[in-house]
Amino acid sequence: MKVYEVPKNADQALRIRLADLLMGQMESLGKEDAYDQLLNAINLALQEGSPAHIFVAELEDAIIGAAFFNIGISMTKGGHYIWLNDLYVHKEYRNRGIAKKLLLKIIYWSENTSIKGIELETGINNEATKALYNSLGFYDIISKRYGFRF
Repeated sequence: MKVYEVPKNADQALRIRLADLLMGQMESLGKEDAYDQLLNAINLALQEGSPAHIFVAELEDAIIGAAFFNIGISMTKGGHYIWLNDLYVHKEYRNRGIAKKLLLKIIYWSENTSIKGIELETGINNEATKALYNSLGFYDIISKRYGFRF
């Protein structure tokens, strides 16, 4: 298995394979009709100059996991930080350390740039994911996240 960052100039075939994988996450959220929206987001993330990055786990030419994040600026951290928007592993490949490998790749990448920290979230009852995050040194931040959509 290899884990790598999707290049900004990724071809359309790779973008479609990535969208196909991430549709599994969308379907689990009840968004079965989100394919065009998802592909649009991937295309925006891969535009030159975008603050977004996508890392994938690939096994025998199949994309089996992906992590999508944006780089922002934090006043409390005094510089750039990562907001991990999505971390997804195909259901047939879960519990094999793939999410951990994706996160470790992002942590290593972050240590070699000007990144001051990584933030993410998970469901309050998602014990497996919380255990993964804690095992890698992430800690709980007590907050309530709000959203607004146009």
